[in-house]
Amino acid sequence: ESYLRIDKILDAARRAGADAIHPGYGFLSENAEFAGACEQAGITLIGPSAKSMEMMGSKTRAREVAVAAGVPVVPGTNAPVSSVADAQRIALEVGYPVMLKAAAGGGGKGMRQVRSADEMAAALREAQSEAQNAFGDSKVYIEKYIERPRHIEVQVLGDRHGNLLHLGERECSIQRRHQKVVEESPSPFVDAAMRARMGEAAVRVARAAGYYNAGTVEFLIDQNAQQRNFYFLEMNTRLQVEHPVTEMVTGLDLVKLQIRVAAGENLSSIFHNGQPLNQDAIQMRGAAIECRVYAEDPDNSFFPCPGLIRELATPSGPGVRDDSGVYAGWSVPMEYDPLLSKLIVWGGTREEAIQRMSRALDEYYVGGIKTNLQLFRTILASPDFLSGNLDTSLIDRLREQAGARMEMTAESVAHLRAAAVAATMFHRRAAQSSTPTPNAQSQPGSRWKLAGRKQSLRPPRGVRNQ
Repeated sequence: ESYLRIDKILDAARRAGADAIHPGYGFLSENAEFAGACEQAGITLIGPSAKSMEMMGSKTRAREVAVAAGVPVVPGTNAPVSSVADAQRIALEVGYPVMLKAAAGGGGKGMRQVRSADEMAAALREAQSEAQNAFGDSKVYIEKYIERPRHIEVQVLGDRHGNLLHLGERECSIQRRHQKVVEESPSPFVDAAMRARMGEAAVRVARAAGYYNAGTVEFLIDQNAQQRNFYFLEMNTRLQVEHPVTEMVTGLDLVKLQIRVAAGENLSSIFHNGQPLNQDAIQMRGAAIECRVYAEDPDNSFFPCPGLIRELATPSGPGVRDDSGVYAGWSVPMEYDPLLSKLIVWGGTREEAIQRMSRALDEYYVGGIKTNLQLFRTILASPDFLSGNLDTSLIDRLREQAGARMEMTAESVAHLRAAAVAATMFHRRAAQSSTPTPNAQSQPGSRWKLAGRKQSLRPPRGVRNQ
């Protein structure tokens, strides 16, 4: 009744006198009906055409476009399954395990892994129901499940004059429930030759769809490190949540470029790095990492944790960017995705970016609700992440390795809560005093840094957000 209501959004645009709509990352951002409604209402959608969106928004039709463009795809169906028996027959031909995926899907919605025929009926029912609720379309299709793949995507950008280019890749393998939580650019796996091959394939797919504006072509990469095989997965006909890492390494403002393209500008008339914006002008510098900070409990199957944010301290400093709209005193609702912010860092090297992200995570504090901040600290400290040995099952492996260590006893929870309460009371009293606090005097680092990091909102060292 809010984010899927085309009529309400168009009415708001008319009353506001808007001549364009940026659809963000929401479900309508990939909805061809919405794009068509904008065209009919004379309002510019800051995105691709309704025709391109319809073509690539259907995952099954997108597979057909990729095949026609000569881009390898994951084995599976190019049409939705019609019944449990149909799904079981196809899965037997493709070979278990398989993935059921929403034809109109994205963001991990409407996806189920199936390892045997006995699991198919329940999995198909659940996938269809979730797809219907999220996208208003219950159709699902089948793909071969690739064990422990990398998930790497390529950002593309085109204008209405036929110019189309790619902006490098993003490593998106760190996922929970088929949804990305940590992204980085460039990928530690992709070399210059592979980047050129993937970029060319992404541009071919986009060109075959008559695509303009910003979009993302996603690929799965198998475990063959020698061959570096990649397979077309899908195309997201919108700006991605993780687009800031591309902005950080290319120096481009993707939202600004989206608006300029929507206004009819030619990319070749836009200058970047001292030359017209073409493929040669795109250079990746340094490394960037993004962590999606959620109000959820990693120890309870990542269950959402809505509630009141009582205290909030966000990191800052060189190379740190926090894209957020939440604040202390705001209640995280139950009705929407529990994403609180996107924490992005840039470094001259991947190692420096990891160090900066680790420092930023240590400065991040959210009081009153559970978040996944501690999970990010665990990921960034893991040998596999540090070495760049990534795949979509990394989080599951880390949770299995941690075992009982990730579960807190009632006594430890009580101690943590007591420490957090004491910390909050101490810093509130200190903030009301005009004299420096003993804690601030004793901590290492210059006073301007301590002041800039809002000590009054942070717990003392050793007490971290759980």
